[in-house]
Amino acid sequence: MESSGKTENIIIVGGGPAGYTAAIYAARAELEPLLFEGFEWGGQLQNTTDVENYPGFPEGIMGPEMMVKFREQAERFGTRFVTDDVDRIELTDGGIQKVFVGDEEYSSNSMILAMGAEPRRLGIPGEMELSGRGVSTCGVCDGAFFKDRPTMVIGGGDSAMEDATFVSKFASSLELVHRRDEFRASMIMQERVQENPKISIRTPWIPEEFLAGEDGALEAVRLRRADNGVVEDVPVAGAFVAIGHIPRSELVSDQIATDDEGYVKTDPGSTRTDLAGVFAIGDLVDHTYRQAITAAGSGCQGALDAEWYLRDHSFE
Repeated sequence: MESSGKTENIIIVGGGPAGYTAAIYAARAELEPLLFEGFEWGGQLQNTTDVENYPGFPEGIMGPEMMVKFREQAERFGTRFVTDDVDRIELTDGGIQKVFVGDEEYSSNSMILAMGAEPRRLGIPGEMELSGRGVSTCGVCDGAFFKDRPTMVIGGGDSAMEDATFVSKFASSLELVHRRDEFRASMIMQERVQENPKISIRTPWIPEEFLAGEDGALEAVRLRRADNGVVEDVPVAGAFVAIGHIPRSELVSDQIATDDEGYVKTDPGSTRTDLAGVFAIGDLVDHTYRQAITAAGSGCQGALDAEWYLRDHSFE
């Protein structure tokens, strides 16, 4: 759609569970939200196969199908969509917020930022090709699919330790692989892993390739020992890349308060940022949980916070 030239009530930037949920709530409040969902709308769930832990879907649901349902529900109540990537955002403290797509300018009295975060990748052969076919970036999401099968977690921080601990509940065995002898994870997390009889630690080994079997699914991970170059193919059914996430805050990081990792800061117990009228939700602010349901929950909060902000302020 082209810019109408009018000032919107709410602009939402981001088309994942957080953004669509915010749109549902804002639309039902008759605020006529305008949502910039991007070409690759649906967020990380567009690259997820079976979702079995979202309430209301006892048989599970495919990630892309779930996002279609979220989008349809937002549209049903009057959300309008721009299926283009945003080129630029201009934020103000309590003033008019602006979004630019090419030469088109859109303005709003409030804005909800829901650009999400993306998993850090190893950048090795087979990683993207086998995504959803044995390679995953979310142990909590996919660990149960590897019941009684050998698995691997790659990483050295708290998220890797958490994934290893969780996935080991299901797997027959688990190897935790890290390229260095030292871990970044907190000592309590390291001790938990070290005491787990199902987990073996392999350092210093560097993943070089994910290898597919005849069925097209992951069969092994090729590792190279960092100190002497020895190469070994380790048979596994599932491999979890847990080397952190990158918040997609680059469009606003020079205008709004972010932490050292680039996550947008919000007031405790709120989605309010340090700029009045600007709210942030979902994985863009979430270091810890990064689940579809927590993103959706924060989308609800963001829409309500924005609704209350518009109620309490007068605009010409």
